[in-house]
Amino acid sequence: MHTEPKIKNHHFRFHLPFSHVFSVFGDDWFSLKAEAFARFFGTPVFLVSQTVVVAAWITLNVMGTAKFDLYPFILLNLAFSLQAAYAAPLILLAQTRQADRDKAHAEADALHREALASASEERELLASRQAAQLLELMKQNTTLTEVTRALSERIESLTKEIHGKFIG
Repeated sequence: MHTEPKIKNHHFRFHLPFSHVFSVFGDDWFSLKAEAFARFFGTPVFLVSQTVVVAAWITLNVMGTAKFDLYPFILLNLAFSLQAAYAAPLILLAQTRQADRDKAHAEADALHREALASASEERELLASRQAAQLLELMKQNTTLTEVTRALSERIESLTKEIHGKFIG
């Protein structure tokens, strides 16, 4: 009987053979933080915050409250360019790391499906063997029942014969 090692999240046991798979960018502090930052770019918090900052920037400069970046907002454009220059590679890094994880999970899932199919075939084979054994046992039971019936009839006829000789 095969026993699985005790695993904290037992449903991940099929992914354990792929735990050696590391991202092409590594799993060091910088890579993990860069990926987290890239994932933050797509959140509603970031988008709303950026919209608020841009609206405040434009409002302050158009209304004349602050005149550090007049129309056509060259500093704002420079800030967006700088953000895009860093965001694009970080997003690509996050996508590549996610693609590596997805590939490992897909392989683990495929192996799991193969294991399920194999186990299903084994159960089907066992069930057919058991069905054949049951049929054989039923045939043996039928034969034994016929032999028992024949012996009972023979005992009954011998009993009548012996009874007839003593009484008659």
